[in-house]
Amino acid sequence: MLAARPVGVPALVVEDVQLAIGLLARHLLEHISPTVIGLTGSVGKTTTKDLLAQVLERHAATVATDRSFNNELGLPLTVLRADATTRYLVLEMGAGRKGDLTYLTGLAPPQVGLVLNVGTAHVERMGTGPADVAEAKGELVEALAADGFALLNADDPYVRGMAGRTRAPILWYGRSARAQVRAEEVRMADRARTAFELVTPAGRAPVGLDLIGEHQVGNALAAAAVATVLGLGVAEIADGLNAARRRSAGRLEIVERPDGITIVNDAYNANPESMRAGLRAARALAGARRTVAVLGAMGQQADASRARHAEMGRLVADLRFDVLIAVGAGDPLAMAQAAESSDQGVAVHAAEDVAGALRLATALVEPGDVVFVKASSEIGLGAFARALADA
Repeated sequence: MLAARPVGVPALVVEDVQLAIGLLARHLLEHISPTVIGLTGSVGKTTTKDLLAQVLERHAATVATDRSFNNELGLPLTVLRADATTRYLVLEMGAGRKGDLTYLTGLAPPQVGLVLNVGTAHVERMGTGPADVAEAKGELVEALAADGFALLNADDPYVRGMAGRTRAPILWYGRSARAQVRAEEVRMADRARTAFELVTPAGRAPVGLDLIGEHQVGNALAAAAVATVLGLGVAEIADGLNAARRRSAGRLEIVERPDGITIVNDAYNANPESMRAGLRAARALAGARRTVAVLGAMGQQADASRARHAEMGRLVADLRFDVLIAVGAGDPLAMAQAAESSDQGVAVHAAEDVAGALRLATALVEPGDVVFVKASSEIGLGAFARALADA
């Protein structure tokens, strides 16, 4: 144990715990030399990391970030789980501000760097818009050596713009025809799962994901791109993706109640990109069933926050959700007002807090409904989703 002061149990007392744990992680990596894969993006990091880990661990010993332990403490803790048998070290790298990825890649220099996308997550801390977010996310590919690999999303213009910021060779992935790792014949399968033909430079193979939402295709392609540059064959990659399951809670986590109510808990965190994808996935899952959206605030949206919440309210209406419960004061009320002003007939309710939302939902939800739950983590709607599941 490391501590900044005596704590009454055996511990190594150091002046700076963060610095010490980072130095330990860097020292370990210099002695065990696994292939370090760093990945970042505004949305989809944890799901992609989970998919990639499940593909790679079928091939060789793999250690991956637990949940979203992706910051200056979580990353070295992940590194310290590795040992001499570890072949692949999959590190989710979060960036709340510029310079974060430079620091993290200094602790664990990646041989492979994957950038998923650029959105509005953390824009309040990074600057005024996606270009500032892209500047921060691009620090990952700047850290790559010339003998590494940069995996870039061909579908995202801000990620495409990072091509000139790396010395490493680039492999493009995405749904674009220019991508070397891409998806063809994308189709929605049973219960909002997505199937597609995975195409790589080595061939093609069918993939059927056990995750809901068409946006999961991008996450799967990102994982496939990494596995491709690591030398796995297309059939092996497809088999790993086909067998992969959701590992991290609160990310499109589906709970079925005995009365037929389906709760889609996506409340780990939220920004406009992830909320948009989650709403569409839940709507696709529901089919003809009645739908209820329980939505709270999306944090760190800077001056555009009210407008972005209103956009989500309009999307709820456009997707023909039957009920919206907007949780919290301020921006969620803009969401409620936008949904209510539409002509789609969504029934709009406002709750002051999580407890109020639970009372409303308990009264409004009917057997057979699909209930989608999402907000930034500090709102606490994950607890709401669990309580509703147990009601």
